[in-house]
Amino acid sequence: MISGSNRVRTPSQTVGPFFGMALPWPAGPLVVPPGTPGAIWIRGQVLDGTGAPVPDALVETWQAGPDGKLPSAEASRAPAFRGFGRSATDPGGQFEILTLRPGPVETADGLPQAPYISVAVFARGLLKQLVTRIYFPESPDNERDALLSALPARARTTLLARPTVDGYRFDIRLQGADETAFFEL
Repeated sequence: MISGSNRVRTPSQTVGPFFGMALPWPAGPLVVPPGTPGAIWIRGQVLDGTGAPVPDALVETWQAGPDGKLPSAEASRAPAFRGFGRSATDPGGQFEILTLRPGPVETADGLPQAPYISVAVFARGLLKQLVTRIYFPESPDNERDALLSALPARARTTLLARPTVDGYRFDIRLQGADETAFFEL
């Protein structure tokens, strides 16, 4: 809006793109330090509805440690494990997080859940973050997980990471025929 001769009109946008200068930090993708025994990479790509990479998205992860417990300030469950990661996407829409594979967790009611990593995606054009989960295909607990079992088979497959040489691949599709299953909070 122009309200004076020395004021400049700013572009009209609902959100961003401001993530590249405001939220990432160098250690953001490192949930554990490099060289941590058992560390794995979670790598993927954020894609829009046409399959084009989203070059200015932000991917956040939260997770339990290998023991299935959330990290706390009082007790470190694993050396230097913080349970939270943040990775900006590069020009090709790629992100990466170095972490430990989570252990099985329990619901507030004590029911078993399969090991998973919670994911939030922030990107321009989104008024709220999108929330999903990463599950591991080889986990025997997947069959008993109430949330995963409640999804139709096609949606369930969008939450399963694919094993790689040094971890897992998890692509996030924001729209389209292969859209990742997202959850309302």
